[in-house]
Amino acid sequence: MPRREAIPGRSCPPHYGYSPAVFVRPADLRARSLFIVGGLYGNPFALKTVLSLAQRENATLVFNGDFNWFNVDAAGFSAVNDSVLRHAALRGNVETEIAGEEGGSGCGCAYPEWVGDAEVGRSNRILERLRETARAFPDLRARLGALPMHLVAEVGGLRVGIVHGDAESLAGWQFSQEALRERPERARALLAAAGIDLFACTHTCLPVMQEFVTPRGRALVVNNGAAGMPNFRDTNFGIATRIAHEPSGEALYGTRLGPVVVEAIPVRYDHDAWLARFDGVWPGDSPASFSYRKRITSGPAYELDQALRLSANAGALTRAA
Repeated sequence: MPRREAIPGRSCPPHYGYSPAVFVRPADLRARSLFIVGGLYGNPFALKTVLSLAQRENATLVFNGDFNWFNVDAAGFSAVNDSVLRHAALRGNVETEIAGEEGGSGCGCAYPEWVGDAEVGRSNRILERLRETARAFPDLRARLGALPMHLVAEVGGLRVGIVHGDAESLAGWQFSQEALRERPERARALLAAAGIDLFACTHTCLPVMQEFVTPRGRALVVNNGAAGMPNFRDTNFGIATRIAHEPSGEALYGTRLGPVVVEAIPVRYDHDAWLARFDGVWPGDSPASFSYRKRITSGPAYELDQALRLSANAGALTRAA
């Protein structure tokens, strides 16, 4: 038997890695209002919604990876990438893998032990099909491969580390809701080593906003889960992270961090249109339908109150879903 970490879909290629010290640098961008959109997964209706949300307040948009996934039709692939690449963007494991040829990493997800082998295998097959579509777009592939793995933003004087996975790897799981619950001391150490007040991430598909205290003071790790799929049981909207000076009035939950508010914003896309588009591309016997259709129709087995992890005096901002 091969070592488990070498199995495609569970491996993490060396070139995915970086040191937390890379974040100790001047900001790459500054904004008064910043929307961070991860896990769009090729949903054009969610993309339309986040573009509208950002335009309403002239906000800066950053897409932090995996904006491709279900968009294996040529028109859908071209449209999503043409639109996203007009804005600041990072490459996720999906963009990294489709920009290159198969290198033994499968989907590049680096799935942990709690994800079953069958799901890992289906993700690898989804990636294979998406790569086939991408081969017809060499210029887009080149642009995707040239995207950075991380950015540093500044909002209200706070330093925001924008990543796809975590502070050490493009496909890292240390900022998953599971790891943050079980090993919070590791995230605290990464925040301190990076000199960052807030890490914004995605990749692991379930949202969480967790508070820490570091030598810089109060800090947050904010995982938006997915902008293009439901994140909570019996819901049909995605989530984006908003960082701004004033509250939006629409947040599912959030908190103040120094001079800004950090919020989980619902991405209320056209659910019926997206489900019809998904079913048209991924029929019932496809790997994407097996892995994701139930989540798209009724959400994961995860509740909104599981996502917000703040101290009693943190001043949480919450509203009903």
